[in-house]
Amino acid sequence: MAIGAVIHTFAVYLADVDRGVYEEITLRVARQSSETDAFMITRVLAYCLEFEEGIAFSEGIASADEPAVLVRDRTGAVTAWIEVGSPDAARLHFGSKLADRTVVYTHRDPAKVIAQWAGKTIHRADEIVVHSFDRGFVDDAAAVLERRNTMTVSVTERQLYLELNGTTLSSGIHDHAI
Repeated sequence: MAIGAVIHTFAVYLADVDRGVYEEITLRVARQSSETDAFMITRVLAYCLEFEEGIAFSEGIASADEPAVLVRDRTGAVTAWIEVGSPDAARLHFGSKLADRTVVYTHRDPAKVIAQWAGKTIHRADEIVVHSFDRGFVDDAAAVLERRNTMTVSVTERQLYLELNGTTLSSGIHDHAI
C-alpha cells in the first residue's frame, strides 16, 4: 500500500442472478491519493461483477504491470485481466496475451475510451469487452461513499441494483466491443 492511501471497507452482499453467484464479501480497499472516488467505486463494482475463486485486487494504479483486478487459478496463472477506467492499448495488449480473458469496466464515456485504441495493436481485441454503466450512476454512488460501507449488489438480466450506505441506485450494464 502506497503512502497516502486511504482504506475503505465494504461489507458486500452479492446476488448475481445472471451468473448464479451469491456471496457475502468483506473488502478492504486502499484508495491511492491519485485515485478518484469514481475510479475506486468502479474498481469495487468490477470486483463484484467478476467475482469468482481466485479474484483479487492488485496494486492497481500503483502497479504498471497489473490491472486493477485480476483472477488467478490455483497454479497462480492469470485467467482474467480486469482493467478499470481508461487503460492504454499497450496494457490491454499485454493483459490479453497473458490472460484467457480481458475486460474493461469504465466510469467514463465508453465511446471515448474505445476511440483511443483505434489503430493500435491489441492482442485478441475482438474478444475484449468494455462494460459501462448509465450516465451519472458511478458519480451518484461515489457521492455516498464512506470509509466504512455497507453495500448490496444485485444483478439480474444485465441490470445492476446497488444499495450503498442506505442509498439505492440502479443502472444497466452495457457491453461494448472494441
